[in-house]
Amino acid sequence: MVSTIQLAELATRRKLMKDMDVSGTKRHQKGLLTARERIDLLVDPESFDEFNSDMESLPPKFGKKKGYTTRKQAVITGTARIDERQVYLFAQDFTVEAGAVGEREARKICKIMDLAIQNGKIIIGLNDAAGARVSEGIRDFSFWNIFQRNVRASGVIPQISAILGPCAGGSAYSPALSDFIFMVQDVGHMFVTGPAVINAVTSETVTMESLGGAQTHTQKSGVAHFRAKSEQECMIMIKELIGYLPDNNRQSAPYLDMGDNPHREDEGLAGLVPENPRSSYDMRKVILRVLDGGKFFEVQSDFAPNILIGFARLDGQSVGIVANQTRYLAGCLDINASVKAARFIRFCDAFNIPLVSFVDVPGYLPGVNQEHGGILRHGAKMLFAYAEATVPKIALILRKAYGGAISGMCVCHENGADEVLAWPSAELAALGAEGSVDIFFSAEIKTAPNPEQRRQELIEEFQRNVTGVYAVAATGRIEKIIDPKETRPAIIRALHNNAGKQDTLPWKKHGSIPL
Repeated sequence: MVSTIQLAELATRRKLMKDMDVSGTKRHQKGLLTARERIDLLVDPESFDEFNSDMESLPPKFGKKKGYTTRKQAVITGTARIDERQVYLFAQDFTVEAGAVGEREARKICKIMDLAIQNGKIIIGLNDAAGARVSEGIRDFSFWNIFQRNVRASGVIPQISAILGPCAGGSAYSPALSDFIFMVQDVGHMFVTGPAVINAVTSETVTMESLGGAQTHTQKSGVAHFRAKSEQECMIMIKELIGYLPDNNRQSAPYLDMGDNPHREDEGLAGLVPENPRSSYDMRKVILRVLDGGKFFEVQSDFAPNILIGFARLDGQSVGIVANQTRYLAGCLDINASVKAARFIRFCDAFNIPLVSFVDVPGYLPGVNQEHGGILRHGAKMLFAYAEATVPKIALILRKAYGGAISGMCVCHENGADEVLAWPSAELAALGAEGSVDIFFSAEIKTAPNPEQRRQELIEEFQRNVTGVYAVAATGRIEKIIDPKETRPAIIRALHNNAGKQDTLPWKKHGSIPL
């Protein structure tokens, strides 16, 4: 029989855990939430089941403070439900030793990650820590076991990280190894070394925000994928992302009927794209009118804006969208765009999410800076990612696809496209009609009675016989030429046609992508 004293001790310990965050008021004064408040905000009510709440930290090797207790834990772990789906998560508590991760904190995080992998469920990390607990000395090296779990989980379960405070040194590498990173503006900061260390080593002066704030990592470095205005908005965004993802790599993403007719046509689509191939337009407007409910969950919207990536639904099915944005760099593929798209393509393939490409691309971006920056190596990542992907791959050419970008955007069957659709305005060629005519017929044009008229005649003839959509379709490289208004039903039919696709790669330990 359990004694009254034992039950009283259990009640006391539980109360201690609830009252442990004595700095909650100070957090609120700073406009911040406590670790437990963040969990409650993210998960379904009363669904959080905490693990290892009685685990104790190791005492520091040095610098022991008055009133220090090993009972206080810098990380909270457990399982919960989000929109009735089970997830595993951990939340670092900055009010305990600045959230620093020691040996036992690392063990708690590793354990929850192991459970997520074993049970095939999404893992979410709410990061708010100054780094490793250096007071533990060499014992803290177990912190790096977290990285091993990140790598083991990669491609097996989706990994989501939220940066809700400082995330420095070793603490920053685990989010960097995850699939998606959310950062809160003016709250989250992520860097290898902070401003003080940088100033001491290089004499550079920089603020935390400009060094590793949300705007820096979503616009310049591309490290983070989403920027939220508040912690509340961040949790809403995480929930929305999860809605498009499966629990693991053996499942399909959840189906959601949004009540949008799969046969719906749109007479206004043709008017969104200018006839002049040199004129730009907003590809987002085209995409939104095709998708279920006009809803597009864009990823890395502030980084490499010349390419658009994100999740959406077509006839209720979760799909990954990759599209050229002609408003920036004419939609060319450059280094940043290639890296951005390649990683997204590989994620979608790992988790059985079909890929739909909206193509209007003049090629890879030329220039000395691009060549010296390694555009050949980085640009090849897109080719590799698309060629490696075994999910259904559907491409729609709106106006043009030239040069190496044909493979880069997976517009050819040779690189694995399952169906290629095209508007009547589409062109597909190693080099556009104008460039080809200027190179190969320059002498004829110069000697013509009316050089400009002759040039235009040759361009039209070249388009009709070589690069034009009907000439290309005659070679079997385009499945269907569609009226723009038919775009939505045509893509949905293509997805249904390939829903049962089964494709395998030759056995290998792993590929050698040009990193």
